Amino acid sequence: QVQLVESGGGLVQPGGSLRLSCTASGSISNNMYRMGWYRQAPGKQRELVADISSDSRTNYADSVKGRFTISRDNTINTVHLQMNDLKPEDTAVYYCRWTSWRPGEYYWGQGTQVTVSS
Repeated sequence: QVQLVESGGGLVQPGGSLRLSCTASGSISNNMYRMGWYRQAPGKQRELVADISSDSRTNYADSVKGRFTISRDNTINTVHLQMNDLKPEDTAVYYCRWTSWRPGEYYWGQGTQVTVSS
């Protein structure tokens, strides 16, 4: 089992910034895992925002490219999502996901609310 603890959500005005963090703990025996952030807005499906591989290759949704940056610190099993120039359409619950090197094994965090509003 892997547990994920998220932090950093909140209310911000359009154009503002937030930084989300997610720390994994539990049955993690090496760094060969992928971590990422997904989001789900009311009435919409959960979608990938950004993720990062074990060797720090990144992948971003087109809607956040140039505004969001994902990074990871393997020494503390943590991933960060720096979100700049936030827009109202970024409003959603953001979920951290940890994906194992073992096929079909992944875990979700509890979610953190991000609201962009004036």
